[in-house]
Amino acid sequence: MDEARTLTFEQAMEQLERIVEQLEEGDVPLEQAISFYKEGMELSKLCHDKLKNVEEQLAQIITEDGRKESFSIDGEE
Repeated sequence: MDEARTLTFEQAMEQLERIVEQLEEGDVPLEQAISFYKEGMELSKLCHDKLKNVEEQLAQIITEDGRKESFSIDGEE
């Protein structure tokens, strides 16, 4: 599933939603259900990784002189 790495977050989510819908219908042969499940897990990890990357980028703030500083909200761990 190398082509999945080039998907946007939104495209990956759309594919994941389609897989979930098909699995929820329940009339998918076992072998195909296993394949869908594996693909869904890969898409889920891809989405998680993309969100984590964005979160790390947003956790830094750029000061007026161009330096990067960590950013956190009090009370958040």
